[in-house]
Amino acid sequence: MASPEPLVACISHQMVALQTLQLLQQQWGLGDGPGAPRSPWDPDQVSADALLRSGPRLARPGLGREEGSGDRGSWNGGSGSSSPEVEVAQGAERGGTELLPFPRGHGPCTLAWMAMRSALASMVDSTLELVSVEQTLLGPLQQKRSFPIHLKDSIEFRNICSHLALQIEVQQFDRDLNAAHQCLKTIVKKLIQSLANLSSDAHVVACASLRQILQNLPDI
Repeated sequence: MASPEPLVACISHQMVALQTLQLLQQQWGLGDGPGAPRSPWDPDQVSADALLRSGPRLARPGLGREEGSGDRGSWNGGSGSSSPEVEVAQGAERGGTELLPFPRGHGPCTLAWMAMRSALASMVDSTLELVSVEQTLLGPLQQKRSFPIHLKDSIEFRNICSHLALQIEVQQFDRDLNAAHQCLKTIVKKLIQSLANLSSDAHVVACASLRQILQNLPDI
């Protein structure tokens, strides 16, 4: 029986990234109200006895350097050491830099602003779907027959999302949002490739579910 530990670790990193994205979504006014999308589960309430949910309890996602981030140091450049006041002051000194509105939930309704909010909502939904597929479909498959799992991509996704939460400039936020989007697509594509040579009915169902996630992540 193959060990599920690599997949469990990937899910753990993705759930931390998901928490960060959901917090951003709430700041942007997308997490409240009767019509707002809601998570089918709370990452902090995950049962330790459930399949593929036996990893360490997730801490609230930090905004600085996290353990294990050495694999992708470019997304942890020490920016967590600055306070929000210092970062705002530094942004103002640069002059001519477009800053994100604060609080973010009260931003201007421009097309670019709406596009970023839409992309953020799409990533939250797709990450939820990915974790669900990994837990319900890939977990049992991994226990029966091993297939490649690329942990570094999930670590990078978590780190990009943490870096994204620090941004106050529109251009940098948009750049990090696009990087997180591409990284999530890479995770899904590599999972599809890992299952390509396996021909059981369960693998076919898993691949179809992953392809659906990919279709819901159009280029931004």
